Amino acid sequence: GVTDTAGLGDQNFNDLANKGGNDAAAEYGITWTVLESQNAADYIPNLTRAAETSELPVAIGFLLTDAVAEVAAQFADRKFMLIDSVVEADNVASVLFKEQEGAFLAGVCAGLMAGAERKVGFVGGIRIPPVMRYEVGYVAGVQSVAPDVEVLISYADDFENPTLGKELSLAQYDQGANIVHAAAGRTGIGSFDAAKEKGEGFYVIAADADQSHLGPGHQLCAAAKRIDEAVVRVVGQVVDDSFAGGIQDLGIADDGVGLFAYSEVVPQEVQDTVQAYADAIASGELVPPVDDDTLASFEPVDLTGAAPASPEATPAS
Repeated sequence: GVTDTAGLGDQNFNDLANKGGNDAAAEYGITWTVLESQNAADYIPNLTRAAETSELPVAIGFLLTDAVAEVAAQFADRKFMLIDSVVEADNVASVLFKEQEGAFLAGVCAGLMAGAERKVGFVGGIRIPPVMRYEVGYVAGVQSVAPDVEVLISYADDFENPTLGKELSLAQYDQGANIVHAAAGRTGIGSFDAAKEKGEGFYVIAADADQSHLGPGHQLCAAAKRIDEAVVRVVGQVVDDSFAGGIQDLGIADDGVGLFAYSEVVPQEVQDTVQAYADAIASGELVPPVDDDTLASFEPVDLTGAAPASPEATPAS
């Protein structure tokens, strides 16, 4: 596995991929090694080293796209996996996630849990496509259940700056937001620091992974991406010779994304409403936006009355 510059310990994206590699090692008896990239100049040397010494170099993140295109062309007989971006080559499995779907559910939850100030926040890392999908999906979810709630949006332009993540989150809390959805890699750790500093009633919706350990009592829920399972899946395809290049795009219907790890402060009724939206997205009845244009043309869908009132309703997954 080759990380992006946020590296291991980001409590997020790279750590999830690493978990998948370790899970695959346990399941298939392979050896999983991680090469951490200190800066972007490391991407090509690290991928080249991985290609020379392993069966499946796994490039962790959109930022490695160009490096994968270059190295995969040099090692035509080697299989590659790229997470969160696409390189069109027969030997590259490009795994994308429909972040907008999990983020839409996060927006539904945030809209229904917004406080008296009627504001919620979003803190992004860099506005690359996967993060933009989080942002616009979240906004569309909020619009669908709480059209009166304003979404404050800030970008750090950095995936590796928890200090800035904290500042941006504090600014949104101070403007009246009670919930911040952070899709910012290591930067997002700062959102939990901000919520802890503000105290009771201030929440973070995590992205990619359950991060409740970063601020017990302050994670409302997590818009998770099953990056770990995707790594296990593609390693399995290499092991049993079913590997194929091309795009695998994983959404709610594929168990690729979803809303998990609810706080006990989220009422069952809200969770049931989220599930109603998850079902509508999985069936294709509701299509969340993926960029600014599709957000501009998105027609909010109100399913708040459609949720089952039964206590045995299944949690959103």
